[in-house]
Amino acid sequence: MDEQGLSTTKVPRALEMKTKLLGFELPDLLLIFMNLALTNLIFGTTSFRYPLVWGTTLGLALFLFFAKRGRPDNYLQHLGEFIALPAYKAAGAPDRKYRKFRKEKKNA
Repeated sequence: MDEQGLSTTKVPRALEMKTKLLGFELPDLLLIFMNLALTNLIFGTTSFRYPLVWGTTLGLALFLFFAKRGRPDNYLQHLGEFIALPAYKAAGAPDRKYRKFRKEKKNA
């Protein structure tokens, strides 16, 4: 009987690698750059453009960096959903969205 080793294939080293850039998740970077773009659009021609445009962007980036440090992924999204949902959920409450399905009777 011919002995063969296990057949192997190459697998990427980090299958669950988080998508981060400069320590920020991609939605956070989108928020930071949207803030930069909007404040630059509004305050870019004023004499206060540096503190208003770059100051708020830097402040937002620092807040996100330190507020999310050591937290799980998408922490702020889940926190917002938790705050937006009602605190009390009754198990026996009627379902107001439910509609009973009625079959149309054909006149034959």
